[in-house]
Order: sequence, then C-alpha cells, then structure tokens
Amino acid sequence: MSNSGPDSQTILVVGGGIAGITAAVEVAETGYDVILLERGPSLGGRVAMFNRYFPKMCHPTCGLEINFQRIKKNSQIKVMTMTSVSAVSGGPGNFAVTLETTPRHVNAKCTACGDCAKATEMEVPNPFNYGLNNTKAAYLPHEHAYPMRYVIAPEAASGDEGAKIKAACKYDAVDLEETSTTSEINVGAIIWATGWKPYDASKLTSYIYDQSPDIINNVEMERLAAHNGPTGGKILRPSNGEPAKKVALIQCAGSRDTNHLAYCSRICCLGSLKHAAYLREQYADAEVDIYYIDIRAHDKLEAFYQKVKDDDRVHFVKSKPGHIDIGADGRPVLCGEHTISREIYAEPYDLVVLATGMEPSSVDNLPALKLTTDEYGFIVPEMGDADGMFSAGVAGGPLDVSMSVQSATAAALKAIQAVRG
Repeated sequence: MSNSGPDSQTILVVGGGIAGITAAVEVAETGYDVILLERGPSLGGRVAMFNRYFPKMCHPTCGLEINFQRIKKNSQIKVMTMTSVSAVSGGPGNFAVTLETTPRHVNAKCTACGDCAKATEMEVPNPFNYGLNNTKAAYLPHEHAYPMRYVIAPEAASGDEGAKIKAACKYDAVDLEETSTTSEINVGAIIWATGWKPYDASKLTSYIYDQSPDIINNVEMERLAAHNGPTGGKILRPSNGEPAKKVALIQCAGSRDTNHLAYCSRICCLGSLKHAAYLREQYADAEVDIYYIDIRAHDKLEAFYQKVKDDDRVHFVKSKPGHIDIGADGRPVLCGEHTISREIYAEPYDLVVLATGMEPSSVDNLPALKLTTDEYGFIVPEMGDADGMFSAGVAGGPLDVSMSVQSATAAALKAIQAVRG
C-alpha cells in the first residue's frame, strides 16, 4: 500500500465502528487505498456491544460479519487497532498525520487458542461489558472480534503473571516487551468516524446511579440481554442475581436538559422500547413501566412502538421522575409526580434503566488535529473539497445505525472526490 508522497490518494478513516467500517469498505471497493484506525483492540464499536439493533432487530454479527469479510478480502484496506491520531498538519492531498499505537502485547501470530487466558488467574474489569463483570487479564475482546486476537492487560504484562502467560503460548505470539510507538503517515483525505459514548449517568445525582447496582444505563441493559454478556443473556438484578420482573425505564435521563445534554439523541426512546420487548420475551409475568416526556419513534419504526404499546404489561407513564430513593428492601424507588393527574408516586422496582443520551467520544488535542466542534462537542470540520476532512456517523451528531451507515457512505464519496481533485 502506498501512503506517502505528495498528492496522496490514500484516505484515512479514524474510528472502527459501523460508520468507520462502512466508509473504509466503500472507499476501498472503488479502488482507493484506505488506512482504518481503531483505538480499541477490535472493530465494531458500539454496534458490536448491542444485543440487537434496529431497524430489523438484528444481532450485531448480522451487519458486522459481512463487512469484516469485505475487509479481509480487500488488500487496499490496512487496519490498525490500538491506534489513535495525535496530530495533523498539511492539507488536502498531503496531510501529515502522527499516530500513536499502544501495546497489545500480542502479535499477529496469535491463533486465538486461549492458552494465555488459561495460564493466568488475574482478572480485570471487562470493557466489552462496561465493567459489569470481570474477564481474565489475557482476553479476547469478544467472541466475534476482528482481528481475532487476544489482548494482554497492562497490569498482567510484567512479573510472574506475564511470564506465565508468555510461557503458555505455543506460537510465540506474546510480546511482553512491546511499548507505545509513534509513527507518521501521509494521506490525501481524512474521515473522522470517532463515534459516541453514553452520557455519564453519575452526573444525574438525583438518580443515584452510582449508589445502587440495580440502577443501570441503557447500554448496560443491552449487555445484560446479550447471550455473551455478563449474565449469559438473563436479565437479572445485578445486586443479587434474581430475575428482574418489575422494571422502570426512564426516558431522557439527562437529555433535553440544559444542565446535561440539551439535545435529543434520537435513539433513546426506541432503545427503551426494545428493552421492554427483551423483558417481555424473557419473562411472561414481567411488568415494565416507561417513564417519558415524549415518545419519538421515527419512520417505519412507529410500528414497533405500536406493537410494544399494545402489550398490556408495558405501561407508559407520562412523567419525569424527580429522584430515586433506596427502599428498606434495597430496591430502587422512583419518586415523582404524574404529569397529567398530578398524583405523587413512590414506586419500587427490581431494576431501573436510565435512557442516557449519546455524547460525542472525546477527541483530545483538537487544535493539533485541525478540528472544530459545535456547541455540543460534535466534530464539525470545515467541510468540502478544499479542506479534505469529513465527519461520518455519530462523530457529527446523533444518528441511529442505518443513518450512520448512510452518513459514512456520503463521507466516503466526498473523500474520494477530494483525492481525485
């Protein structure tokens, strides 16, 4: 792959989620070289962490595996994981980009046999499950990871633990001496697909997210429902492992609120409707209360909303709970006022799920990256051929999966037009 010299036609895609993957394969399949960066150990982003996703309620492998195959079969795509951008200089056709790669401590010889994990007893919080459980300090990011390669946690890469892990590998794939490295590349255009993170629910002090394990956020609910999640797909109370039969879903938890996220993230209502469906599929006697300001179900997904609404064990409560208490039995108690009847309530639940919004993933050192953001922190490069930088997916604003794919395809076209001059 050629990625140096003036007037480069190589396109850099920063971020390996669904938007970044889409942009990369669309560019490469038109004949242009692509470098796809991901700061984590595997591709897939937030979509890989869902149980199912709209519009077809697919398992993540449904949309990701075909794209992984497209990447594997296309020699014009170079994937770099554990890598981020620290500086950008130059301009269209000749961007000089500084990359920083952090140690994985496992090289390309890895066969994903798992012997390294068997060799260690050390455990670390599982990032794929948002820390809801622990994983071995030598771990595969998840069962469908691409690349299918283990990672050695930094805390296990030294001393006796590191020696045990290295000795267990029959393929000489463990590199405990690996260090962070800096490199330079030259590209003609850049697509920023840096994605999103869930809003920090601990900032919602009245909802005491960090004071009860039975108060979780919406992305954690996805992991509880997933077959490869911390509970094997059983929706249980994190506090005691009992089935969560009475559940509250609080909409706009921090969203449409000038003290937190002033905007609507578009996907939260539908996410909670999906969570209600998960519960009703799993427990015939489950009771689900959805506390809402407004319900927003766009396009053809209105039909999904109506289907959930027709379930007599799913109740829509028009109210924004004022605060959450902990009852004498340890269960969370939602306290507030019904918007229409003005009645005061204090209702206990097995599990409370906060539908937190989408916040742009942090991009450090914005001036060095020649990036600007809007008032909410989403990337707003000076778009156009003259600038050679484009945003894709949620990097530029709240979008669902299908809209992110459309946005990425548009960004790929713009980047191709830019390098073609």
